[in-house]
Amino acid sequence: MNISTSQALFEKAQGFIPGGVNSPVRAFRAVGGSPVFIKSAKGPYVYDEDDNEYIELINSWGPMILGHGHELIQKAVSDAIQHSFSFGAPTRREVEIAELIVSMVPSIEKVRMVNSGTEATMSAIRVARGFTGRDKIIKFEGCYHGHGDSFLIAAGSGAVTFGTPDSPGVTKGVANDTLTAPYNDLEAVQKLVDANKGAIAALILEPVVGNMGCVLPAEGFLEGLRKICDEEGIVFIFDEVMTGFRLSKGGAQERFGIKPDLTTLGKIIGGGMPVGAYGGKAEIMNWVSPLGPVYQAGTLSGNPIAMAAGLTMLNYLNEHPEVYTQLEVSGHKLVNGFTNSIKKLGLNYTINSIGSMYTLFFTEQAVTDFPSAKTSDLPLFGKYFHAMLDRGIYMGPSQFESMFLSTALENSHIDRIIQANEESLKEVIG
Repeated sequence: MNISTSQALFEKAQGFIPGGVNSPVRAFRAVGGSPVFIKSAKGPYVYDEDDNEYIELINSWGPMILGHGHELIQKAVSDAIQHSFSFGAPTRREVEIAELIVSMVPSIEKVRMVNSGTEATMSAIRVARGFTGRDKIIKFEGCYHGHGDSFLIAAGSGAVTFGTPDSPGVTKGVANDTLTAPYNDLEAVQKLVDANKGAIAALILEPVVGNMGCVLPAEGFLEGLRKICDEEGIVFIFDEVMTGFRLSKGGAQERFGIKPDLTTLGKIIGGGMPVGAYGGKAEIMNWVSPLGPVYQAGTLSGNPIAMAAGLTMLNYLNEHPEVYTQLEVSGHKLVNGFTNSIKKLGLNYTINSIGSMYTLFFTEQAVTDFPSAKTSDLPLFGKYFHAMLDRGIYMGPSQFESMFLSTALENSHIDRIIQANEESLKEVIG
């Protein structure tokens, strides 16, 4: 496959952009080689600068649940642009999308629009601290909540051991207020709570993890966290930037029947435009400025173009529940096909999936947390990634990412993906 134009662009980009990319995973460092530069996309396909066509399994890391360039979203954006690009003032669509979010997401009574998932999670933590008057938070190994300082903390060695900054630029003071637990380990969470009585403002997690690969909550895990937070007065935060409006109309919380106190949203909520949101119980959200003392603002929050795209997307999902049935069927078909191929080849790799999210882990160990995810054979995954790319399948360039399906995928596309997977496994296993 010829990607000479992409290679030339990447070489040029490295002279002007740190690492040649504007988000680290795009650099292909986890899989080797040069990234392909995308020129356009439509439905289930993306096209690179060398005019190669790929079936898409990233979907802009989740937002394109209806596929690329959906005509209703395109029309909404085109119509909105006729009235200018930004006002920095309230608009009708902000009210309409807020009302719609409250009607769709079980736990949200009030919501504030922002510009990204990172901004949403940072703001939710600040509100939780203001509401409780406490400083510390609990996060989980392998969960990613954006690049806010509070989230870039490596775990300490025990319940009373402070974490350490996981990135230069994050202060030790921030690390001292961030406690880290293994995902799916209620006992570890309880130990952290017991060792920090009355000091923990919030507990934040991805209810289904997408950033160490797709990892599901163990039976009783989310219920146990809800109980601990209730008993200790801790604000329970679901980061549904990935799972919101993807696993169901009401996100993971609807699917699992667990109500958090606050929820962060992104990706699908913007229909492909840069949008985020955080919301939850009115008694907590009423602490947000200008109603309350917790300050948060954004010049482009509620941008009219982004609101047009997001409102159209959410209205469509709300009015077409068959979307989720189709995604479940597609996900089931793909995972079954992968499983059959793995067995046929005498392999015993792990596939985690739920609805339209899945990850094939190159490990025979069950993947339930970050340490078990890290048992994957990363060099082998890199070879597999390029073998799939050569066969026209565009995946996330990291073992530690979930793939996302869209309704634009038809049975013929899924059959091609399954065939490419089997051929690629044969190639790299030898």
